[in-house]
Amino acid sequence: MRHALLEPIFRFVSGGRIASWEKCLGAILIGLPLTIAGANTQAQTLAPMPNGTPLAERVGPAKPILAWTKFCQDFPSECAVDTNEAPVISLTPQVWSTIVSVNRQVNAKIRPITDRDHWGLVDRWEFPDDGMGDCEDYQLLKRRILAERGLPRRAMRMTVVIDELGEGHAVLMLRTDRGDIILDNKTSTVLPWEETGYTYVKRESQDSTSWVSLGGRVSPTTTANR
Repeated sequence: MRHALLEPIFRFVSGGRIASWEKCLGAILIGLPLTIAGANTQAQTLAPMPNGTPLAERVGPAKPILAWTKFCQDFPSECAVDTNEAPVISLTPQVWSTIVSVNRQVNAKIRPITDRDHWGLVDRWEFPDDGMGDCEDYQLLKRRILAERGLPRRAMRMTVVIDELGEGHAVLMLRTDRGDIILDNKTSTVLPWEETGYTYVKRESQDSTSWVSLGGRVSPTTTANR
């Protein structure tokens, strides 16, 4: 079944091809090694800070996700954009260590579950305060924790991608002075966007409470694997 997260861009990406949109949990449920919480933890902790590139600038507005709109009504401060905040994170070794640690800890703490099984809804954005959630719930919690630790919320944008299975997926994009990096519940390795293998569809705007299109920008890793 297609998932509401990507219904607005299904035709754009697939050209009408029938695909499974059971988001976020597909890879987890079939047991791909990439999805094991805590995988590569030691290597990631010791890894040098990334030195990547920023994702291409937006190519126009994008339609907000309906469940995101409802989430913003319930948690307006989580969606508000303060243009006085820095648009990028200064990625010092201490900040890098904090980002890696939070990504790893949240991935290990939360049990994956679909919104249908969790809430009886096709799509719901919510903090996983009961210890369960799907992809966007992981990322919302990571952003909340990182903001509490002093990182600018404006530089941390919820982002919709097409994953390695051709399914809709939500990640957290951190815009840094060393390139855009991705926090993901499928792996505890924090990767530069260009190494994820994902196709980038849209993300939250840094200028207002809205979304912007990323034009289906394809990670160079994806291109290399084709």
